Amino acid sequence: MKIVADPNIPFVREAFASLGDIVLVPGRQIDAAAAGDADALLVRSVTPVNARLLDGSRVRFVATATIGTDHVDEPCLRERGIGFASAAGSNANSVAEYVVAALLEMAHRHGFRLRDQTLGVVGVGNVGSRVVRYAEALGMRVLPNDPPRQRAENLPQFVPLPHVLTGADIITLHVPLTRRGVDATAHLFDKERLAALEERRPLLINTARGAIVDNKALLKAIDGERVRGTVLDVWENEPDISPELLDVVDIGTPHIAGYSFDGKVNGTQMIYRAACQFFGIPPTWQPPLPPPEVPRIELSVSSGDDDDDVLRRVVRRVYDVTADDAALRKGVRSSEGLAASFDTLRAVYPVRREFFNTELILRGASDTLRKKFATLEFKPVLAGTMQ
Repeated sequence: MKIVADPNIPFVREAFASLGDIVLVPGRQIDAAAAGDADALLVRSVTPVNARLLDGSRVRFVATATIGTDHVDEPCLRERGIGFASAAGSNANSVAEYVVAALLEMAHRHGFRLRDQTLGVVGVGNVGSRVVRYAEALGMRVLPNDPPRQRAENLPQFVPLPHVLTGADIITLHVPLTRRGVDATAHLFDKERLAALEERRPLLINTARGAIVDNKALLKAIDGERVRGTVLDVWENEPDISPELLDVVDIGTPHIAGYSFDGKVNGTQMIYRAACQFFGIPPTWQPPLPPPEVPRIELSVSSGDDDDDVLRRVVRRVYDVTADDAALRKGVRSSEGLAASFDTLRAVYPVRREFFNTELILRGASDTLRKKFATLEFKPVLAGTMQ
């Protein structure tokens, strides 16, 4: 069996070696010629999987090591009897931790406390539900919005989108990109909805898909001060993103919110097991995980320290979102250009471990602060039990 795979999928060669011959092809170069004699395709979000790619091929199975599937024409796969798997939920915690890091950084820059803020969470699935839990632990009031879930579950705490637009101090987006139906999300935040933000002037965070926000309208909204701050990890027309928009957002990163090493390895393991099931091969591979770069943090907290400041100091030790922002901005000035730099940063992204890999020893911290760190899944260690 021949398996064509994106080399940016961690351990893809090691995981799938027992299933067949692995041919690594960069994701944006997986085309009809590359797929023609393949039995299986393993892709990420940069590879459109559709009839144009599959016509004339012998592909029997497709998997994407991503939670989003808008780049895959699933009806086309079903019509051709091609098996399909995604890695739904695999990097949900990675994205949620990115949002926490961004919230703490924006609170520091804009001079507010998270406990005084109302967070609108648009899309409360695998990622959004974690964001809700973390935000509530940080003391924020949360306005959850998810029309499909609301219709299915009649959840009393959920609110309509207009309520989010007028009631939230910060809005974070966690919906899939869909272009049809009553819940279509393409340009969900268009010129009209962005204009509706003018009275409240919230912060806007997008870690879902770039096209959920009309980027041209967003640029005008930022220039017109209808939003007071912006964090973008996803952009329209990736990797050829707008340098003008990058120049005016508070934090801009190259679609890496879900790129924790733990999340990426989870994705590989999920599609590996799905492929084994499809082809009737017993799974044997287990991912090797390197030790965390920051295995332990020891910190003394004084009575005058604000919880947000302590949280930010610890989170930045494990994941510094400003470093990813700086790397992307450097691409504007690089010789290879912003688009190439965008892809390069994703391809060579450093190992980033999630919070649960780090032991945390706090001296002098309140029970409230300890509970916040515990909810963020840091490993709490009592000072008296240190080895």
